[in-house]
Amino acid sequence: MSAVNRTLAVVPVYNHGAAVGAVVQGLRAHGLPVLLVDDGSAADCAAVLDALAAAEPGQIRVERLPVNQGKGGAMMAGLRRALALGYSHALQIDADGQHDGSDVPRFLALSKAHPSHFICGCPVYDDTVPRARLYGRYATHIWVWINTLSMQLRDSMCGFRVYPLAPTVALIDSVSIGRRMDFDVEIAVRLLWRGLPVINQPTRVSYPSDGISHFRALHDNLLISWMHTRLFFGMLARAPMLLWRRLPR
Repeated sequence: MSAVNRTLAVVPVYNHGAAVGAVVQGLRAHGLPVLLVDDGSAADCAAVLDALAAAEPGQIRVERLPVNQGKGGAMMAGLRRALALGYSHALQIDADGQHDGSDVPRFLALSKAHPSHFICGCPVYDDTVPRARLYGRYATHIWVWINTLSMQLRDSMCGFRVYPLAPTVALIDSVSIGRRMDFDVEIAVRLLWRGLPVINQPTRVSYPSDGISHFRALHDNLLISWMHTRLFFGMLARAPMLLWRRLPR
């Protein structure tokens, strides 16, 4: 990595001790340093993370949150830490093994060629995807297209992405963003509102290698619904600006 584009993998972890080792191994195979954000995991998972970090000091780090913050809370802590460590970009990937690590070089190459862009994964699912989760995503897609007045984001829920750190941390330090499963969608919408260009990168997704999902159907769907409502009213205030950006130059 050049000094201009230094990327750190940020992996939020909550009790995925059985799967996270393979995820880290895949990231390290592509030369990426890794920050594991322990989101209040149980002792057995915390021990796995500590062992991974001890095996490669300086290349694998653990950022430990004393109590569970939710995926969004863990990612925001990890993004701030990445910037403080001097990295320019952060690659986000889930700890449960659902993302295809062989696609990491594609994400990195796009980020290196377009360092000011937000690189967002666009899932290509196999037969393991729960049908209810798959269909539920379409409602979010429609709301995101409404709330950005565009179809630039093909899938805002994918947790495999690359952020330019300076504008992303500036965003999370200036507004309140959902700290749980609403995080991925909300930060993507708000980055587009701030004018960050996006590139959608197709990537294969399976569900999940260790059989553990922390998505809470009722609670998280309510959080996401409330998020869409807040973003809708935010879009109304920004509509003239969003429409102006779409005019041909």
